[in-house]
Amino acid sequence: MSREAWIAVGVLGGVLAVTTLVGAVVLAVRVLRTRRLLGELGMGGRVAFYGALIYTVFPVDLLPDPIYLDDMGVLAGALIYLTRLAGQRRTARNAVRGTARDAASRTGPSGGAARVDVPRGS
Repeated sequence: MSREAWIAVGVLGGVLAVTTLVGAVVLAVRVLRTRRLLGELGMGGRVAFYGALIYTVFPVDLLPDPIYLDDMGVLAGALIYLTRLAGQRRTARNAVRGTARDAASRTGPSGGAARVDVPRGS
């Protein structure tokens, strides 16, 4: 290969490395934003969160470090899992609140059955 071809390959590799680095940083920031939800996501959420971050900063990877595609995959997988887990927890919490709200609407202020006024026919 000519010198110009090697330069083009080097520039393309550099652009790819910078692009994947930016993508990995963006995904890492998004995963870090889910940290405030860890208390309600349970043990599975904690394992996914810390596992993804440890894999990302650990020096031994499936691919060499200038190529962050494997790190991006792990971070994206953890982010998808954490988002779905948070959605399931939110849905369950809303269902419990809805059930409590329905029960409260069926009872009166004193906790007894609510009085329903039915108009009588004349």
